[in-house]
Amino acid sequence: MSIKRSSGILMPISSLPSPYGIGTLGRAAYDFVDFLSESNQSWWQILPVGPTSYGDSPYQSFSTFAGNPYFIDLDMLIEDGLLDEGDLVGIDFGDNPRYVDYEKIYNERFKVLRKAVNNSKGREDEEFKKFFSENQRWLTEYALYMAVKAHFGMKSWIEWEDEDIRLHKADAVAKYSEELEDDVLFYEYLQFLFYKQWDALRGYAKENGVGIIGDIPIYVALDSADVWSDPKEFLLDEKNCPKAVAGVPPDYFSEDGQLWGNPLYNWDLMKSDGYGWWIRRIEGAQKLYDIIRIDHFRGFESFWAVPYGEDTAKKGEWVKGPGIDFVNVLKNWFWNIQFIAEDLGILTDDVRTLLKDSTFPGMKVLEFAFDSKEPSDYLPHMYDKNCVCYAGTHDNDTLVGWLETADEDDIAFAMSYLAVDDKADLVGAILRAGMASTADLFVAQIQDFLALDSSARINVPGTLGGNWQWRLVDDDIDDWLSLGIAEMTKIYGRVK
Repeated sequence: MSIKRSSGILMPISSLPSPYGIGTLGRAAYDFVDFLSESNQSWWQILPVGPTSYGDSPYQSFSTFAGNPYFIDLDMLIEDGLLDEGDLVGIDFGDNPRYVDYEKIYNERFKVLRKAVNNSKGREDEEFKKFFSENQRWLTEYALYMAVKAHFGMKSWIEWEDEDIRLHKADAVAKYSEELEDDVLFYEYLQFLFYKQWDALRGYAKENGVGIIGDIPIYVALDSADVWSDPKEFLLDEKNCPKAVAGVPPDYFSEDGQLWGNPLYNWDLMKSDGYGWWIRRIEGAQKLYDIIRIDHFRGFESFWAVPYGEDTAKKGEWVKGPGIDFVNVLKNWFWNIQFIAEDLGILTDDVRTLLKDSTFPGMKVLEFAFDSKEPSDYLPHMYDKNCVCYAGTHDNDTLVGWLETADEDDIAFAMSYLAVDDKADLVGAILRAGMASTADLFVAQIQDFLALDSSARINVPGTLGGNWQWRLVDDDIDDWLSLGIAEMTKIYGRVK
Protein backbone atom coordinates (compact mmCIF):
# COMPACT_ATOMS: atom_id res chain seq x y z
CA MET A 1 0.00 0.00 0.00
CA SER A 2 1.57 3.29 -1.07
CA ILE A 3 0.71 6.96 -0.78
CA LYS A 4 -0.56 8.57 -3.98
CA ARG A 5 1.56 11.52 -5.10
CA SER A 6 0.34 14.37 -2.91
CA SER A 7 1.35 16.98 -0.36
CA GLY A 8 0.36 18.27 3.05
CA ILE A 9 1.05 20.79 5.77
CA LEU A 10 2.40 20.09 9.25
CA MET A 11 0.79 22.03 12.08
CA PRO A 12 -0.14 20.90 15.61
CA ILE A 13 -3.72 21.25 16.88
CA SER A 14 -2.31 23.40 19.68
CA SER A 15 -1.09 25.94 17.09
CA LEU A 16 -4.56 26.82 15.84
CA PRO A 17 -5.93 30.25 16.76
CA SER A 18 -8.64 30.46 19.40
CA PRO A 19 -9.75 32.93 22.09
CA TYR A 20 -9.09 30.35 24.81
CA GLY A 21 -5.30 30.22 24.90
CA ILE A 22 -4.66 27.09 22.81
CA GLY A 23 -5.84 25.55 19.58
CA THR A 24 -8.93 23.35 19.76
CA LEU A 25 -11.16 21.13 17.64
CA GLY A 26 -13.51 24.02 17.01
CA ARG A 27 -14.15 26.59 14.28
CA ALA A 28 -10.49 27.36 13.54
CA ALA A 29 -9.80 23.66 12.89
CA TYR A 30 -12.60 23.54 10.33
CA ASP A 31 -11.29 26.75 8.76
CA PHE A 32 -7.83 25.18 8.49
CA VAL A 33 -9.33 22.15 6.73
CA ASP A 34 -10.96 24.58 4.29
CA PHE A 35 -7.60 26.29 3.77
CA LEU A 36 -5.91 22.94 3.07
CA SER A 37 -8.60 21.92 0.62
CA GLU A 38 -8.50 25.25 -1.21
CA SER A 39 -4.70 25.00 -1.32
CA ASN A 40 -4.86 21.56 -3.03
CA GLN A 41 -3.38 19.91 0.05
CA SER A 42 -4.38 16.31 0.68
CA TRP A 43 -2.98 15.93 4.19
CA TRP A 44 -2.92 17.69 7.54
CA GLN A 45 -0.06 16.33 9.62
CA ILE A 46 -0.35 16.91 13.35
CA LEU A 47 1.61 16.00 16.46
CA PRO A 48 0.39 13.45 19.04
CA VAL A 49 -2.93 14.51 20.58
CA GLY A 50 -2.67 12.82 23.99
CA PRO A 51 -3.00 14.65 27.33
CA THR A 52 0.35 16.23 28.12
CA SER A 53 2.33 16.05 31.33
CA TYR A 54 5.31 17.94 32.77
CA GLY A 55 7.08 19.91 30.05
CA ASP A 56 3.95 20.02 27.87
CA SER A 57 5.48 17.73 25.24
CA PRO A 58 2.95 15.82 23.11
CA TYR A 59 5.53 13.01 23.11
CA GLN A 60 5.13 12.53 26.89
CA SER A 61 1.47 11.76 27.49
CA PHE A 62 -0.55 10.37 30.39
CA SER A 63 -2.10 7.87 27.96
CA THR A 64 -1.41 6.45 24.53
CA PHE A 65 -5.18 6.22 23.89
CA ALA A 66 -6.66 9.36 25.47
CA GLY A 67 -7.15 12.74 23.82
CA ASN A 68 -5.94 16.03 25.23
CA PRO A 69 -8.75 17.81 27.16
CA TYR A 70 -7.13 21.15 26.22
CA PHE A 71 -8.31 20.53 22.65
CA ILE A 72 -12.00 20.26 23.60
CA ASP A 73 -13.60 23.35 22.08
CA LEU A 74 -15.47 25.47 24.60
CA ASP A 75 -17.70 27.22 22.06
CA MET A 76 -18.98 23.82 20.95
CA LEU A 77 -19.76 22.98 24.57
CA ILE A 78 -21.84 26.17 24.70
CA GLU A 79 -23.67 25.06 21.53
CA ASP A 80 -24.33 21.69 23.15
CA GLY A 81 -25.81 23.37 26.22
CA LEU A 82 -23.06 22.17 28.56
CA LEU A 83 -21.73 25.69 29.21
CA ASP A 84 -23.09 29.24 29.21
CA GLU A 85 -21.15 32.15 27.74
CA GLY A 86 -21.01 33.59 31.25
CA ASP A 87 -18.97 30.59 32.37
CA LEU A 88 -16.04 31.92 30.31
CA VAL A 89 -16.18 35.56 31.37
CA GLY A 90 -13.18 36.81 33.31
CA ILE A 91 -11.06 33.68 32.83
CA ASP A 92 -7.40 34.29 32.02
CA PHE A 93 -6.31 31.84 29.33
CA GLY A 94 -3.19 33.87 28.53
CA ASP A 95 -2.63 37.32 27.04
CA ASN A 96 -0.44 36.52 24.02
CA PRO A 97 -2.35 35.00 21.08
CA ARG A 98 0.94 33.94 19.47
CA TYR A 99 2.06 31.58 22.25
CA VAL A 100 0.37 29.09 24.57
CA ASP A 101 0.66 29.85 28.29
CA TYR A 102 0.43 26.29 29.58
CA GLU A 103 0.41 27.27 33.24
CA LYS A 104 -2.68 29.41 32.79
CA ILE A 105 -4.35 26.78 30.62
CA TYR A 106 -3.70 24.12 33.25
CA ASN A 107 -5.02 26.28 36.08
CA GLU A 108 -8.18 27.45 34.30
CA ARG A 109 -9.29 24.94 31.66
CA PHE A 110 -10.24 22.08 33.98
CA LYS A 111 -12.45 24.34 36.11
CA VAL A 112 -14.51 25.15 33.03
CA LEU A 113 -14.56 21.54 31.82
CA ARG A 114 -15.78 20.36 35.21
CA LYS A 115 -18.75 22.71 34.90
CA ALA A 116 -19.52 21.18 31.51
CA VAL A 117 -19.41 17.63 32.86
CA ASN A 118 -21.54 18.61 35.86
CA ASN A 119 -24.12 20.01 33.42
CA SER A 120 -24.19 16.78 31.40
CA LYS A 121 -26.34 13.71 31.89
CA GLY A 122 -23.23 11.82 32.95
CA ARG A 123 -23.64 8.07 32.95
CA GLU A 124 -27.24 8.45 31.80
CA ASP A 125 -26.13 9.95 28.49
CA GLU A 126 -26.84 7.33 25.81
CA GLU A 127 -24.03 8.56 23.54
CA PHE A 128 -21.63 8.36 26.46
CA LYS A 129 -22.79 4.82 27.29
CA LYS A 130 -21.97 3.73 23.74
CA PHE A 131 -18.57 5.42 23.84
CA PHE A 132 -17.80 3.87 27.22
CA SER A 133 -18.73 0.40 25.99
CA GLU A 134 -16.50 0.68 22.92
CA ASN A 135 -13.48 2.04 24.83
CA GLN A 136 -13.84 0.54 28.29
CA ARG A 137 -10.58 -1.40 28.25
CA TRP A 138 -8.35 1.69 28.25
CA LEU A 139 -10.86 4.29 29.42
CA THR A 140 -11.47 2.94 32.92
CA GLU A 141 -7.74 2.58 33.62
CA TYR A 142 -6.95 6.05 32.30
CA ALA A 143 -9.77 7.76 34.20
CA LEU A 144 -8.89 6.02 37.47
CA TYR A 145 -5.24 6.85 36.94
CA MET A 146 -5.99 10.54 36.50
CA ALA A 147 -8.37 10.57 39.47
CA VAL A 148 -5.82 8.93 41.76
CA LYS A 149 -3.08 11.16 40.35
CA ALA A 150 -5.16 14.25 41.24
CA HIS A 151 -5.83 12.74 44.69
CA PHE A 152 -2.07 12.56 45.30
CA GLY A 153 -1.38 16.11 44.14
CA MET A 154 -0.64 15.19 40.49
CA LYS A 155 2.50 13.27 41.42
CA SER A 156 3.72 10.56 39.09
CA TRP A 157 2.44 7.12 40.15
CA ILE A 158 6.02 6.18 41.04
CA GLU A 159 5.70 8.60 43.98
CA TRP A 160 2.19 7.74 45.24
CA GLU A 161 2.17 7.27 49.01
CA ASP A 162 -0.19 4.28 48.94
CA GLU A 163 1.94 1.34 47.83
CA ASP A 164 -1.03 -0.87 47.00
CA ILE A 165 -2.54 1.49 44.43
CA ARG A 166 0.93 2.38 43.18
CA LEU A 167 1.40 -1.30 42.38
CA HIS A 168 -2.09 -1.53 40.89
CA LYS A 169 -3.32 -4.17 43.34
CA ALA A 170 -6.91 -5.27 42.77
CA ASP A 171 -8.25 -4.36 46.22
CA ALA A 172 -6.76 -0.87 45.98
CA VAL A 173 -8.13 -0.39 42.47
CA ALA A 174 -11.61 -1.27 43.72
CA LYS A 175 -11.26 0.98 46.76
CA TYR A 176 -10.17 4.09 44.84
CA SER A 177 -12.67 3.47 42.05
CA GLU A 178 -15.42 3.76 44.63
CA GLU A 179 -13.95 6.61 46.68
CA LEU A 180 -13.13 8.73 43.62
CA GLU A 181 -16.19 7.81 41.56
CA ASP A 182 -17.08 11.41 40.65
CA ASP A 183 -13.55 12.23 39.51
CA VAL A 184 -13.34 9.01 37.52
CA LEU A 185 -16.55 9.96 35.69
CA PHE A 186 -15.11 13.44 35.03
CA TYR A 187 -12.08 12.05 33.22
CA GLU A 188 -14.17 9.46 31.36
CA TYR A 189 -16.62 12.09 30.16
CA LEU A 190 -13.83 14.40 28.99
CA GLN A 191 -12.69 11.62 26.68
CA PHE A 192 -16.20 11.26 25.35
CA LEU A 193 -16.29 15.00 24.59
CA PHE A 194 -12.85 14.91 22.95
CA TYR A 195 -13.68 11.98 20.69
CA LYS A 196 -17.10 13.38 19.79
CA GLN A 197 -15.47 16.59 18.57
CA TRP A 198 -12.56 14.73 16.97
CA ASP A 199 -14.81 12.39 14.98
CA ALA A 200 -16.82 15.34 13.68
CA LEU A 201 -13.68 17.19 12.56
CA ARG A 202 -12.14 14.13 10.95
CA GLY A 203 -15.40 13.48 9.11
CA TYR A 204 -15.43 17.06 7.82
CA ALA A 205 -11.83 16.73 6.67
CA LYS A 206 -12.63 13.52 4.80
CA GLU A 207 -15.59 15.18 3.08
CA ASN A 208 -13.21 17.88 1.86
CA GLY A 209 -10.53 15.50 0.62
CA VAL A 210 -8.14 16.02 3.52
CA GLY A 211 -6.66 13.11 5.49
CA ILE A 212 -5.04 13.29 8.91
CA ILE A 213 -1.44 12.14 9.37
CA GLY A 214 -0.95 11.30 13.02
CA ASP A 215 2.25 10.82 14.95
CA ILE A 216 2.71 8.14 17.58
CA PRO A 217 5.81 8.17 19.78
CA ILE A 218 7.62 4.83 19.82
CA TYR A 219 7.62 4.96 23.63
CA VAL A 220 5.04 5.89 26.24
CA ALA A 221 5.69 8.10 29.25
CA LEU A 222 6.65 6.58 32.60
CA ASP A 223 4.04 8.89 34.16
CA SER A 224 1.17 7.26 32.30
CA ALA A 225 -1.82 5.02 32.78
CA ASP A 226 -0.24 2.61 30.28
CA VAL A 227 2.78 1.79 32.43
CA TRP A 228 0.93 1.95 35.76
CA SER A 229 -1.88 -0.39 34.70
CA ASP A 230 0.18 -2.82 32.59
CA PRO A 231 3.70 -2.92 34.11
CA LYS A 232 4.53 -6.39 32.80
CA GLU A 233 4.85 -4.96 29.28
CA PHE A 234 7.83 -2.85 30.36
CA LEU A 235 11.32 -3.47 31.75
CA LEU A 236 10.64 -2.65 35.40
CA ASP A 237 12.02 -4.04 38.66
CA GLU A 238 10.07 -5.68 41.48
CA LYS A 239 8.90 -2.25 42.70
CA ASN A 240 7.82 -1.30 39.17
CA CYS A 241 10.66 1.18 38.78
CA PRO A 242 12.48 1.26 35.43
CA LYS A 243 15.66 -0.74 35.02
CA ALA A 244 16.71 1.51 32.14
CA VAL A 245 15.12 4.30 30.14
CA ALA A 246 15.03 5.45 26.53
CA GLY A 247 16.95 8.18 24.78
CA VAL A 248 19.34 8.77 21.93
CA PRO A 249 23.13 9.20 22.02
CA PRO A 250 24.87 12.52 21.28
CA ASP A 251 23.95 13.71 17.78
CA TYR A 252 23.29 16.73 15.57
CA PHE A 253 20.76 18.11 18.07
CA SER A 254 22.57 17.63 21.39
CA GLU A 255 26.13 16.86 22.53
CA ASP A 256 24.74 15.10 25.64
CA GLY A 257 22.26 13.09 23.60
CA GLN A 258 18.59 13.18 24.54
CA LEU A 259 17.49 11.54 27.78
CA TRP A 260 13.80 10.89 27.17
CA GLY A 261 13.27 8.91 30.37
CA ASN A 262 10.63 6.58 28.93
CA PRO A 263 10.56 3.00 30.22
CA LEU A 264 11.71 0.38 27.72
CA TYR A 265 9.50 -2.41 26.44
CA ASN A 266 9.69 -6.01 27.57
CA TRP A 267 9.96 -7.19 23.97
CA ASP A 268 10.35 -10.87 24.88
CA LEU A 269 7.05 -10.88 26.76
CA MET A 270 5.35 -8.84 24.04
CA LYS A 271 6.42 -11.36 21.42
CA SER A 272 5.01 -14.25 23.48
CA ASP A 273 1.43 -13.03 23.00
CA GLY A 274 1.81 -11.83 19.42
CA TYR A 275 2.50 -8.22 20.35
CA GLY A 276 -1.05 -7.74 21.62
CA TRP A 277 -0.22 -4.49 23.43
CA TRP A 278 1.00 -2.92 20.20
CA ILE A 279 -1.97 -4.20 18.23
CA ARG A 280 -4.30 -2.51 20.69
CA ARG A 281 -2.23 0.66 20.49
CA ILE A 282 -2.40 0.85 16.69
CA GLU A 283 -6.12 0.08 16.80
CA GLY A 284 -6.46 3.13 19.03
CA ALA A 285 -4.43 5.29 16.65
CA GLN A 286 -6.53 4.04 13.73
CA LYS A 287 -9.55 5.71 15.35
CA LEU A 288 -7.75 9.04 15.10
CA TYR A 289 -5.60 9.05 11.97
CA ASP A 290 -5.61 8.13 8.29
CA ILE A 291 -1.83 7.68 8.08
CA ILE A 292 0.30 6.78 11.09
CA ARG A 293 3.84 8.09 11.40
CA ILE A 294 5.88 6.02 13.87
CA ASP A 295 8.38 8.25 15.65
CA HIS A 296 11.92 6.84 16.12
CA PHE A 297 11.34 3.81 13.89
CA ARG A 298 15.01 2.87 14.18
CA GLY A 299 14.27 1.80 17.77
CA PHE A 300 12.65 -1.34 16.43
CA GLU A 301 16.05 -2.44 15.09
CA SER A 302 18.04 -1.36 18.15
CA PHE A 303 17.43 1.17 20.88
CA TRP A 304 19.54 3.32 23.18
CA ALA A 305 19.14 2.10 26.78
CA VAL A 306 20.32 4.42 29.56
CA PRO A 307 20.64 3.19 33.18
CA TYR A 308 17.82 4.62 35.28
CA GLY A 309 19.00 7.63 37.28
CA GLU A 310 21.58 8.97 34.82
CA ASP A 311 21.53 12.73 34.22
CA THR A 312 22.34 12.54 30.51
CA ALA A 313 22.07 9.97 27.73
CA LYS A 314 25.84 9.63 27.28
CA LYS A 315 26.26 6.38 29.22
CA GLY A 316 23.71 4.31 27.34
CA GLU A 317 24.19 1.30 25.11
CA TRP A 318 22.56 -0.07 21.97
CA VAL A 319 20.24 -3.03 22.57
CA LYS A 320 18.66 -5.10 19.81
CA GLY A 321 14.97 -4.50 19.20
CA PRO A 322 12.26 -6.82 17.85
CA GLY A 323 13.15 -6.16 14.21
CA ILE A 324 11.28 -7.40 11.16
CA ASP A 325 9.35 -10.02 13.16
CA PHE A 326 7.44 -7.23 14.91
CA VAL A 327 7.13 -5.05 11.81
CA ASN A 328 5.58 -7.94 9.86
CA VAL A 329 2.97 -8.40 12.61
CA LEU A 330 1.96 -4.75 12.20
CA LYS A 331 1.87 -5.05 8.40
CA ASN A 332 -0.18 -8.23 8.40
CA TRP A 333 -2.61 -7.12 11.10
CA PHE A 334 -3.07 -3.61 9.69
CA TRP A 335 -2.84 -4.35 6.01
CA ASN A 336 -5.16 -1.41 5.20
CA ILE A 337 -3.13 1.26 7.06
CA GLN A 338 -0.29 3.30 5.62
CA PHE A 339 2.64 3.81 7.98
CA ILE A 340 5.47 6.33 7.73
CA ALA A 341 8.76 5.40 9.36
CA GLU A 342 10.59 8.26 11.05
CA ASP A 343 14.09 7.01 10.24
CA LEU A 344 16.13 10.04 11.25
CA GLY A 345 19.13 10.02 13.56
CA ILE A 346 22.02 7.56 13.64
CA LEU A 347 21.35 5.02 10.89
CA THR A 348 23.22 1.77 10.40
CA ASP A 349 23.07 -0.78 7.62
CA ASP A 350 20.80 -2.89 9.83
CA VAL A 351 18.36 0.01 10.24
CA ARG A 352 18.38 0.65 6.49
CA THR A 353 17.71 -3.04 5.87
CA LEU A 354 14.78 -3.02 8.31
CA LEU A 355 13.29 0.02 6.60
CA LYS A 356 13.69 -1.55 3.17
CA ASP A 357 12.19 -4.86 4.30
CA SER A 358 9.27 -3.07 5.97
CA THR A 359 8.41 -1.29 2.68
CA PHE A 360 7.35 1.71 4.80
CA PRO A 361 8.29 5.09 3.35
CA GLY A 362 11.09 6.78 5.26
CA MET A 363 11.75 10.49 5.67
CA LYS A 364 13.97 12.93 3.77
CA VAL A 365 14.50 16.31 5.44
CA LEU A 366 15.65 19.13 3.19
CA GLU A 367 17.23 21.11 6.04
CA PHE A 368 19.69 18.22 6.36
CA ALA A 369 20.30 17.94 2.63
CA PHE A 370 22.69 20.76 1.84
CA ASP A 371 25.93 19.56 3.37
CA SER A 372 28.77 21.17 1.47
CA LYS A 373 31.32 18.65 2.80
CA GLU A 374 29.76 15.36 1.64
CA PRO A 375 26.83 14.22 -0.53
CA SER A 376 23.57 13.70 1.34
CA ASP A 377 20.86 11.10 0.80
CA TYR A 378 18.41 13.92 1.50
CA LEU A 379 19.16 15.79 -1.74
CA PRO A 380 16.07 15.50 -3.96
CA HIS A 381 17.85 13.84 -6.87
CA MET A 382 18.73 10.93 -4.57
CA TYR A 383 15.11 9.95 -3.73
CA ASP A 384 13.10 7.00 -4.85
CA LYS A 385 9.32 7.45 -4.86
CA ASN A 386 8.64 5.53 -1.66
CA CYS A 387 9.55 8.26 0.82
CA VAL A 388 8.20 11.41 2.42
CA CYS A 389 10.08 14.64 1.81
CA TYR A 390 9.90 17.26 4.55
CA ALA A 391 11.19 20.80 4.31
CA GLY A 392 11.69 20.45 8.07
CA THR A 393 9.97 18.66 10.92
CA HIS A 394 8.66 19.96 14.26
CA ASP A 395 12.16 19.35 15.68
CA ASN A 396 13.79 21.60 13.09
CA ASP A 397 14.10 25.35 13.01
CA THR A 398 11.95 27.11 10.44
CA LEU A 399 13.57 27.47 7.03
CA VAL A 400 14.14 31.18 7.67
CA GLY A 401 15.68 30.38 11.06
CA TRP A 402 17.86 27.69 9.53
CA LEU A 403 19.17 30.09 6.88
CA GLU A 404 20.10 32.57 9.62
CA THR A 405 22.26 30.03 11.47
CA ALA A 406 23.47 27.53 8.85
CA ASP A 407 27.09 27.29 7.77
CA GLU A 408 27.80 29.76 4.95
CA ASP A 409 29.34 27.01 2.79
CA ASP A 410 26.15 24.96 3.17
CA ILE A 411 24.04 27.95 2.14
CA ALA A 412 26.27 28.55 -0.84
CA PHE A 413 25.87 24.90 -1.84
CA ALA A 414 22.08 25.15 -1.46
CA MET A 415 22.01 28.24 -3.67
CA SER A 416 24.12 26.49 -6.31
CA TYR A 417 22.06 23.29 -6.15
CA LEU A 418 18.78 25.17 -6.43
CA ALA A 419 20.08 27.70 -8.99
CA VAL A 420 19.28 30.66 -6.73
CA ASP A 421 21.24 33.92 -6.92
CA ASP A 422 19.68 35.67 -3.94
CA LYS A 423 19.67 34.11 -0.45
CA ALA A 424 16.28 35.73 0.12
CA ASP A 425 14.81 33.40 -2.52
CA LEU A 426 16.04 30.20 -0.87
CA VAL A 427 12.95 29.47 1.25
CA GLY A 428 10.70 29.44 -1.80
CA ALA A 429 13.25 27.43 -3.77
CA ILE A 430 13.49 24.77 -1.06
CA LEU A 431 9.71 24.43 -0.93
CA ARG A 432 9.55 24.10 -4.72
CA ALA A 433 12.35 21.50 -4.66
CA GLY A 434 10.36 19.41 -2.20
CA MET A 435 7.19 19.76 -4.24
CA ALA A 436 9.07 18.85 -7.43
CA SER A 437 10.86 15.85 -5.93
CA THR A 438 9.94 12.27 -6.79
CA ALA A 439 8.87 11.59 -3.18
CA ASP A 440 5.32 10.29 -3.05
CA LEU A 441 4.49 12.80 -0.33
CA PHE A 442 5.83 16.27 0.42
CA VAL A 443 5.12 17.98 3.75
CA ALA A 444 6.13 21.43 4.98
CA GLN A 445 5.41 23.29 8.18
CA ILE A 446 2.90 26.12 7.84
CA GLN A 447 5.59 28.42 9.29
CA ASP A 448 7.72 27.80 6.20
CA PHE A 449 4.95 28.74 3.79
CA LEU A 450 4.59 31.90 5.89
CA ALA A 451 8.41 32.48 5.85
CA LEU A 452 8.54 32.93 9.63
CA ASP A 453 11.76 33.08 11.63
CA SER A 454 12.98 31.09 14.66
CA SER A 455 10.40 32.71 16.93
CA ALA A 456 7.90 30.36 15.27
CA ARG A 457 9.90 27.21 15.99
CA ILE A 458 7.83 24.44 17.62
CA ASN A 459 10.52 22.50 19.49
CA VAL A 460 14.23 22.51 20.27
CA PRO A 461 15.13 18.87 21.05
CA GLY A 462 16.86 18.21 24.34
CA THR A 463 15.52 21.38 25.99
CA LEU A 464 12.79 21.84 28.58
CA GLY A 465 10.57 24.91 28.56
CA GLY A 466 9.67 27.30 25.78
CA ASN A 467 8.59 24.53 23.40
CA TRP A 468 5.22 23.54 21.86
CA GLN A 469 3.93 27.12 22.29
CA TRP A 470 3.81 28.79 18.87
CA ARG A 471 0.39 29.51 17.35
CA LEU A 472 -1.16 30.98 14.27
CA VAL A 473 -3.14 34.18 14.65
CA ASP A 474 -6.27 34.91 12.66
CA ASP A 475 -4.73 37.03 9.90
CA ASP A 476 -1.70 34.82 9.16
CA ILE A 477 -3.46 32.85 6.44
CA ASP A 478 -5.17 34.54 3.50
CA ASP A 479 -6.44 33.77 0.01
CA TRP A 480 -3.16 34.78 -1.62
CA LEU A 481 -1.21 32.23 0.40
CA SER A 482 -3.76 29.56 -0.45
CA LEU A 483 -3.65 30.45 -4.14
CA GLY A 484 0.14 30.29 -4.23
CA ILE A 485 0.31 26.89 -2.53
CA ALA A 486 -2.49 25.54 -4.73
CA GLU A 487 -0.70 26.63 -7.90
CA MET A 488 2.63 25.13 -6.81
CA THR A 489 0.89 21.86 -5.90
CA LYS A 490 -0.81 21.71 -9.28
CA ILE A 491 2.38 22.49 -11.23
CA TYR A 492 4.24 19.61 -9.60
CA GLY A 493 1.45 17.06 -9.96
CA ARG A 494 0.50 16.65 -6.32
CA VAL A 495 -3.24 17.26 -6.65
CA LYS A 496 -4.88 13.92 -5.80
